[in-house]
Amino acid sequence: MTTRPGSSFANPLHLGDNDDYMASNPTDSPLPVSKKILYEQPLNERVRTFLRLEYLFKQAAHHLSRDSEWDSRATLICILDMLAIFGNTNLKSEVLKELERHSSNLKRHEQNPDIDHTHLHGLLDKITAHMDSMHQINGQIASELRSSEFLLSIRQRSAIPGGTCDFDLPAFHYWLKQPAKTRSRDLASWLGNFDEIGQSIQLILSLTRESTPMKPTLAQGGIFQRSLDPNLPFQLVRIALPAGLPYYAELSGGRHRFTVRFLQFSISGDRSQQTDQDVEFDLACCVI
Repeated sequence: MTTRPGSSFANPLHLGDNDDYMASNPTDSPLPVSKKILYEQPLNERVRTFLRLEYLFKQAAHHLSRDSEWDSRATLICILDMLAIFGNTNLKSEVLKELERHSSNLKRHEQNPDIDHTHLHGLLDKITAHMDSMHQINGQIASELRSSEFLLSIRQRSAIPGGTCDFDLPAFHYWLKQPAKTRSRDLASWLGNFDEIGQSIQLILSLTRESTPMKPTLAQGGIFQRSLDPNLPFQLVRIALPAGLPYYAELSGGRHRFTVRFLQFSISGDRSQQTDQDVEFDLACCVI
């Protein structure tokens, strides 16, 4: 079994890239800079889990496209991390609930004459298609991988620092010495178990991110705080900061409020200090 054309791992470009906020189109960003660093803070546990999985999907797609043994190791570790996340919650149900919620919200705009109905119906059709695909999944996601003794042995040893050495896992060592084509085939087969839910999660995150435009904001004295209406479905806080600044954004918060502190970057033993300078940044509080 291999991943289908256009699926999350067969085509990594579908995963998007949120590590850097590229202002290739100047109208996309309030701040006139060529490149920004994007920071995101989930405001509920569901979005937090989706972001963790998106991170693993992107990492796996990156390493899957490469042939070295170390890339195969990295891809397999991503798969094991995914299995651990899927084992802690019923993500199939969570994803379906979120797709249904987005569909209901979008349908409320069908009578609005000021919106692009072609785009709206395209989104609704896409959501419906993903819901149908999710309903066709029988049982738990990636259930066949959980019964694999090979993968289980690697997962158990991965909890030990350096526990996946050759002498600890001779079967893993043997597999890593197989031709790159064989390893890639196996990895693509395993990752194929996550294609449907991976694409659904990516759609949910895309709709969430696009629900609210970025706006220029000022953090006075290097700190910014905002209260949120708990009656509104806030999902995600997004911040874009010019890459040339010597600060990074530290976000914390929940459904009632969030705080952003801008800290001086340091790799020495000293604790990072909050700047006392005013900091301009882009902000979006995504509610959908």
